[in-house]
Amino acid sequence: MELSIVSINLDEEKMLKLIVFDCDGVMFSSLEANRVYYNHLLAHFNCPPMDTAELEYVHAHNVTDSVDYIFRHHNQLDKQAIDHYRLQLDYAPFLKHMQMEPDLPDFLKQIKQSYHTAISTNRTNTMDMVLDTFELRPWFDMVVTASDVPHPKPAPDALLTIFDTLKVTAEETLYIGDTTVDELHCKSAGVDLIAFKNKDLDAKYHVNNFLDILELPPLK
Repeated sequence: MELSIVSINLDEEKMLKLIVFDCDGVMFSSLEANRVYYNHLLAHFNCPPMDTAELEYVHAHNVTDSVDYIFRHHNQLDKQAIDHYRLQLDYAPFLKHMQMEPDLPDFLKQIKQSYHTAISTNRTNTMDMVLDTFELRPWFDMVVTASDVPHPKPAPDALLTIFDTLKVTAEETLYIGDTTVDELHCKSAGVDLIAFKNKDLDAKYHVNNFLDILELPPLK
């Protein structure tokens, strides 16, 4: 009797259970909002606006690191005064500069019944306002900001917190991101990255919109 040998690809057996989203540059086109917000901070202290490199930096990093970066050449200023002004500044007027990706609501509706959903973002105290203004809170099981963990992205802390709470593993997770910070965030936690509108990232998959994600092998 001839025995048949079945080769099992373990990667194919892993079931996707969790999809994690970055916020800025993925869920929202928020480059202009970041430009207006951080330039407003600079202008309040009579500093010139950001250059291109500074804009790219603040778009990917948490607000504390971003403020330190854009004010790094203005040592004459009192850091506590900058932080005090930032913390009391109403973010609501800047929301009008954020544009939600048009197919995000449809994508969330299609995946929510099958997968856990979460957000790992380097936003801090503005994230609640974003979720409520755009009525997105019901679509996510968990939201972790830079304020919620000891170390913000690209450290793995936020993803590890999500894994622990939702009882999933890195192998059962996909992360949707758009910057090198997201790329390093995924590598630090052992998660496959879906690069959103950024072909230069080292990622498992590359897409230009949310509905394209539905055609990727893990979701088929």
